[in-house]
Amino acid sequence: MRYLVLTALLATPAFADDPVIENVTAKQSGETWRFDVTVLHPETGWDDYADGWRVLDMQGQELGMRVLHHPHENEQPFTRSLSGVAIPDGVTQVQVQARTNTDGWAKDTYVVDLD
Repeated sequence: MRYLVLTALLATPAFADDPVIENVTAKQSGETWRFDVTVLHPETGWDDYADGWRVLDMQGQELGMRVLHHPHENEQPFTRSLSGVAIPDGVTQVQVQARTNTDGWAKDTYVVDLD
């Protein structure tokens, strides 16, 4: 009986922590924006890593996305940029949301005031 319980516990998938956006800077350049996003995530290599982040309007419409093609387990937190994001006229705030290759999009977003 103990063996069955142990086997069941070992077979249960481990749920990783959501990636946390620690900081975002946004700078307008002409008609588009550049976002520098700092992400913290306890990465374990290719098995579990932050594989992207996106800029959303306040209604959840995606305005731009940065795909991260490899783990950053030895560089925490890490900052990556995305340029050329078109923000509609009149928008004064956006959200940034990160995701992992194992759990998808994080529950929380980081709200950015656009100056």
